[in-house]
Amino acid sequence: MRISPLYMTMNALSRNGSAATQPSKPKTAPRHTLFDDLQALVSGALLVALGVTLLGQARLMTGGTVGLAFLLHYYSGLPFGALFFCLNLPFYYLAVKKLGWTFTLKTMAAISLMALFSEWMPQMIRLDRIEPVYAATMGGLLAGVGLLALFRHRASLGGFNVFVLYLQERFGIRAGLTQLILDAIILMASIPVITLRSVAISLVGAAVLNLTLAVNHRPGRYATS
Repeated sequence: MRISPLYMTMNALSRNGSAATQPSKPKTAPRHTLFDDLQALVSGALLVALGVTLLGQARLMTGGTVGLAFLLHYYSGLPFGALFFCLNLPFYYLAVKKLGWTFTLKTMAAISLMALFSEWMPQMIRLDRIEPVYAATMGGLLAGVGLLALFRHRASLGGFNVFVLYLQERFGIRAGLTQLILDAIILMASIPVITLRSVAISLVGAAVLNLTLAVNHRPGRYATS
């Protein structure tokens, strides 16, 4: 799945510098307090974890680091949350270099919370049956809204988006194309463990997530801490 609005958000942050040095417009808007940031990180991580749980219950896929964690989970049976947390570890160094410590620390917190919540969520919600199309639609919507909360407070769920921005800056490789190729590889690699129908339905969730971000998020519109 290609999350192009997320790429645009992080690309904008990369151009404008870290939150500590470059506040977003409008400058007259009040800045976030520590409590504002904390509740946003928790709320955003909870919403994304719920969306991921719906996708997992329907045995669907997505792209990015979440998709790679799903893929390894389906193949190995290892806990999704632990896989997601570990897969993001190599990207923190790049995040610091490109986006600064403020963004990186918030992202680390969001990733840790999402990994934890995604392990708790199946114990809180037990579904005997879920329609895959509904799971894809609601999973994409919930993940999109959760990401919006994180973006609003200059955080993300890290992963490939930081990596592709680094490749673009260091080697001139187009970030959008790299992201698309990586997501396509993840989806293709999932075919042996999920059906082609599930892969196709997973694209519905990707479309809903992308649309939610594209319509509701405009980098630089809000003041952030």
